[in-house]
Amino acid sequence: MAGITGKDAILTDYANKLEKLDAPKGRSLTQDAMRRLLRNKAAMVSIILVVLIVLAAIIGPYFVPWGYAEVDWTSIRKPPDLSKGHVFGTDQNGRDMLARVLQGTQMSLIVAGVATVVSVVIGVVYGAVAGYFGGKVDAVMMRFVDIMYALPYILFVIILVVIFGRNPVLLFVGIGCLEWLTMARIVRGQTLTLKEREFVEAARAGGAKPFTIILRHIVPNLTGPVVIYATLTVPEIIITESFLSYLGLGVQEPQTSLGTLISFGAPVAEVLPWMLLAPAGVLVTLLLCLTYIGDGLRDALDPKDR
Repeated sequence: MAGITGKDAILTDYANKLEKLDAPKGRSLTQDAMRRLLRNKAAMVSIILVVLIVLAAIIGPYFVPWGYAEVDWTSIRKPPDLSKGHVFGTDQNGRDMLARVLQGTQMSLIVAGVATVVSVVIGVVYGAVAGYFGGKVDAVMMRFVDIMYALPYILFVIILVVIFGRNPVLLFVGIGCLEWLTMARIVRGQTLTLKEREFVEAARAGGAKPFTIILRHIVPNLTGPVVIYATLTVPEIIITESFLSYLGLGVQEPQTSLGTLISFGAPVAEVLPWMLLAPAGVLVTLLLCLTYIGDGLRDALDPKDR
């Protein structure tokens, strides 16, 4: 040390500072997943398109000169006409198709959002409880899931409509209460693995109650699979709602949805093609974008891809 001059000490200190600056900074799992998602061009373009569609459905009706139920008696069954503000034309009753498509998109997104939340809450709680307790509890709970899978989906919805009427709120809950089955299976499988991890064993040894362990230690570690499947559930629910509305079991007049608009436009597609192309185009774009977003989140959050 005695042989080190003042100049050598300054150079050594400068080299140490450069080494610290050049050292790569550690990234958290969230930052790493975000970096992967940002590099997925298809997912990012899809996110932008979905945001634009959602914003258009929310604020678009305020800028359209016609209401979705308002009739223009001078423009019945007319093709797109910018001079009168009918960008997507009018239907058989003279109602503006742009206003109705925006309203239908809004309704379909509400149905998908509410039903997805219901299915995620039920599926996560049910699957986590079954997976954590295991044994006979798991066997009984999963056999119930198998029975629910065997029930005809459309028959269940028809029974709800016959008993309670065509209530949109009931439709939201009914679809959500049937879409949780796959979520429960996914969560149950993840829970079977997580409950053997060290942090769960430590919480159990510390005297934590089972439901406390489930809520504080297991459910937070299920965020990745739950988010991925929830994103993929949204387009599935939109398709389901559109199919039910097409059959006349979904949203009814004066409200409308993309499925209802397609059901009105399909029979007259050869004469009034804009009545089918407008809602079908929005529905296809929305479904494709949501699917790409789900795939992007899966690639970003899957530990095997890190």
